[in-house]
Amino acid sequence: MAEYGYIRVSSADQNEDRQLLKMQELGVLTMNLFTDKQSGKDFDRPKYTELMRKLKAGDLLYIQSIDRLGRNYAEILEQWRVITKKIKADIVVLDMPILDTRARHGGDLMGMVIADVVLQLLSFVAHKERDNIRQRQAEGIKAAKLRGVRFGRPPKEPPNNFGQLVQAWERSEINTAEVLKLCDNMSRSTFYAKLKEYKLLRKTGK
Repeated sequence: MAEYGYIRVSSADQNEDRQLLKMQELGVLTMNLFTDKQSGKDFDRPKYTELMRKLKAGDLLYIQSIDRLGRNYAEILEQWRVITKKIKADIVVLDMPILDTRARHGGDLMGMVIADVVLQLLSFVAHKERDNIRQRQAEGIKAAKLRGVRFGRPPKEPPNNFGQLVQAWERSEINTAEVLKLCDNMSRSTFYAKLKEYKLLRKTGK
C-alpha cells in the first residue's frame, strides 16, 4: 500500500505550507505529494491527473478537505466514486475525520453509510457556499458600480501634444496606427474616447 497526499490551493499566491506540514506529519513521502496551484474556476490540475495515474487499489490518499476533489457537488461525488469504487483506493479527509473509507475494510457498514451521507451533505454545502460567494461578489460589484466605482485598469491619459497629433491625423499626415503609437501605444477605443472629449472641448472653446 502506498500513501499519497494531494494539495490544491486556489491561486499561485496562496501558501500551501500548512497542508504540506500536515501531510509530512502523517508520514507521506515527499515523492508522493502532489500539489496544484491553479484556480478552482479553471480547474486545470496536471498534478492531480498525474496522481490518478499512480493511484492503485489498496493505496491511501490524504486530502485536506473535500473541495480539493472538485469544483462543484457533482464533480466531488464523481471523483470520490472513481477513487473509492473504480480504483478501489481509500481516502482520508483531514478536516472531517468521519470521511475515512478505511472503515469499510473492517466491515463497519454503519460507518460506511454515515460517511457516504456526510460526504454528500458536505459536498452540497461546499457547492452552495461557492455559489453564495459568487453571488455576493456580483452584488458587491454591481453596488460599487452604482456608486461610481470603476473596475479594471484606468484608461491611459493622452500626451501633452495630443491636440497636435489629432490635427495631424485629421489632415491624414499620420494614420491611425501611427497616432496610437505616438500616444504611447494607446488602445484604439481609448483614443476615440479621448478624441471625443478633445473635440467637445475644442467646440466649446475650453
